[in-house]
Amino acid sequence: MEIIRTKVKDLLNMKAGEEVLAKGWVRTKRGNKEIAFIALNDGSTIKNIQIVVDKNPEMEAVLAKISTGACIGVRGNLVESVGSGQAVEIRATEITVYGESDPMRYPLQKKDTSFEYLRTVAHMRPRTNTFGAVLRLRSQMAFAIHEYFHSKGFVYLNAPLITASDAEGAGNMFQVTTLDLNAPLPKNKKGEIDYSKDFFGRRTSLTVSGQLEGELGATALGEIYTFGPTFRAENSNTPRHLAEFWMIEPEMAFYDLKDNMDLAEDFIKHLVRYALDNCFDDVKFLNDRYDPELIERLRSVIYTEFVRLEYTEGIRILEQAAKDGVQFEYPVFWGADLQSEHERYLVEKHFGKPVILTGYPKDIKAFYMKQNEDGKTVRAMDVLFPKIGEIIGGSEREADLTKLETRIDELGMSRRNLEWYIDTRRFGSCPHSGFGLGFERLLLFVTGMQNIRDVIPFPRTPKNAEF
Repeated sequence: MEIIRTKVKDLLNMKAGEEVLAKGWVRTKRGNKEIAFIALNDGSTIKNIQIVVDKNPEMEAVLAKISTGACIGVRGNLVESVGSGQAVEIRATEITVYGESDPMRYPLQKKDTSFEYLRTVAHMRPRTNTFGAVLRLRSQMAFAIHEYFHSKGFVYLNAPLITASDAEGAGNMFQVTTLDLNAPLPKNKKGEIDYSKDFFGRRTSLTVSGQLEGELGATALGEIYTFGPTFRAENSNTPRHLAEFWMIEPEMAFYDLKDNMDLAEDFIKHLVRYALDNCFDDVKFLNDRYDPELIERLRSVIYTEFVRLEYTEGIRILEQAAKDGVQFEYPVFWGADLQSEHERYLVEKHFGKPVILTGYPKDIKAFYMKQNEDGKTVRAMDVLFPKIGEIIGGSEREADLTKLETRIDELGMSRRNLEWYIDTRRFGSCPHSGFGLGFERLLLFVTGMQNIRDVIPFPRTPKNAEF
């Protein structure tokens, strides 16, 4: 009779007494003269299932091929475990070795290995307990994001990855071209590169944000969200920056700044609650192994009302802290773009809870943000979290055609590549708002990891594009 494979996650919840088939990768192998014990994991859970093997001559030959990292299939009886840590284990009757693993060359040894080393073997690190937990959480969080917006009637909009528009106006974009860079580049009469000879007939880049296209969707469909990769060509080697990362960007017609803040707070609380309710084993492992305050911090976010604070008041608090002896690396003054140390002081030291900061100076914010009546500030909002700093950035968008065009001109931006965007204000402009949540920033908070390179399978950073 053929036995269908059962995942380890399900085996651990079954009652003893059945014949089962498990397949996975060996975490450890140990034993004595009579019995061998194999810890088997298939990625479905942080927990291993123990395989008990009697060392008869037939099994001895198979066991000789098995070491840490090997891939095996085990057929046997599910029995009650006599040891602690699990209720059941498998008493093996048959073992198939699918793939051996040279113990001298296998890069994941039993001893604790640094995150720095694991980044050099990123293709193997998903097999560790830590990265298995992180990647399962990443998958679950992605599902929770889609589930949340679907339940609220949002339309999932696919924004392009290749674009001629710089949504942030900062110019930190990766250029896309099919021109032969080893040959003389075509030039126009001005001596500039002639992009009409390029694949798209114009200069194009990888997107830094799906927001502008998202606004097009919102002004037709009402409420949309994008969720996809974005790219920033910033030479930033910090624990908080990646060159390739994922963004969730909802855009909503007829939402003002308060509506936007309400949605952002509800959204992120939902995601944190989902992680605790559906991924507790993985969260607890990370809590116990790396960050003993993780679970408490996650729960505190769910049951706390976020502080809503004007930028001007935030600056006053920070200036007073500096006068009282708090040492900031970066200076604090009205008009400054707050650094992570400032944001974390407000959240962790002053208020002890998440903060939504609003009313930023327009000169440090993007061109599309709605201007306040004072002419100096915009209806921006940043959600600031403990240990992370800014986790969400958003605003009410400028709906007035004249103000939008004036701001584009003030910043010296090219109108030619933005006419399609300006059309949303020419034809049926409406109040609307939106925000962006960096997926990896969210995962830093949910997992308690310290470096953003450790919450994405294959990090892309300056001088690093392996795998």
